[in-house]
Amino acid sequence: MTEKKNTRTPQAKSAGLLVAMTGKASPAKAAEGDKPVFAYIESLPEPQKSIAKRVDALATKALPDLKRAVKWGMAYYGVPDGWCFSSGAFVGHLKLMFIRGNELQPEPPVTPIGMGKATRGVELTAMDELDEDQVISWMAQAAKKPFVGAAKKKKKAS
Repeated sequence: MTEKKNTRTPQAKSAGLLVAMTGKASPAKAAEGDKPVFAYIESLPEPQKSIAKRVDALATKALPDLKRAVKWGMAYYGVPDGWCFSSGAFVGHLKLMFIRGNELQPEPPVTPIGMGKATRGVELTAMDELDEDQVISWMAQAAKKPFVGAAKKKKKAS
C-alpha cells in the first residue's frame, strides 16, 4: 500500500487551523446594566443559553453589589471597583473568563487566546461540566481583586 503524501502547504495548514479556532463573540452592542446582559443571554443558542443563565445566577449569589455590562460581545460581571470576569458564547461552548485569573486559587485551567496574559477560565460545552462550588469560589476571589482600567486609576489618583 502506498503512503498518502501530504500536499498541503504550510499556509493552507495555518488557514485551516485559523478557521478551526475562530469563535467570534456575539455582535451584541456594548451597554451597561442588567437588561442588556439578560437580552444577550436570551439571544444565545442552547446549550450556551442554559449555561450562561446558570453562570449569571451564580454571579448574583457570589458578588456583592453585582454590576453587569455587555462589552466586546460578551457579558461582563463586576463590583463597584471594577470588572471581575466575563461570560461569552462561542461555537459549541461558553467561555467563563476571569480577568485576573492567574491570581486565583486554584488557577482556572484555560488561558484564552487574545484575552491578556493574566486571564484564565474554563470552557463549558454542557451544564454538567459546570463545577458550581469552584466557580462560586473563583467569583468570590475575583470580587476581592477586580480589574481597574487605566482611566479609572487616573480618576482615583486625582
